[in-house]
Amino acid sequence: MEILKSQRIEIDRIDDEIMHLLGKRYDIVREVAKIKHANNLPSILPDRVEEVKDRNAETGKKYNLNPEFIKDLFQSMIDEACRMEDKIMEKINDNK
Repeated sequence: MEILKSQRIEIDRIDDEIMHLLGKRYDIVREVAKIKHANNLPSILPDRVEEVKDRNAETGKKYNLNPEFIKDLFQSMIDEACRMEDKIMEKINDNK
């Protein structure tokens, strides 16, 4: 639809920014996995999970975002981070 073209272009640009930031976030997750492995820490730290979800739900309110949506979104991101960390830790153990 031509009437939505400019909005769709802007949404696509924002989506690209989100992908870039997610890539950066998960680069750090990979570093965290190595640190956790070296220090015998589990991939899931429940207190940290709740802290991240609560902090971002609160921040989301400033942008008129539904706190439950934000908590669900960050839970998905955290689930992926834990999956990545587990995979990295397994690979390190296999290489020993």
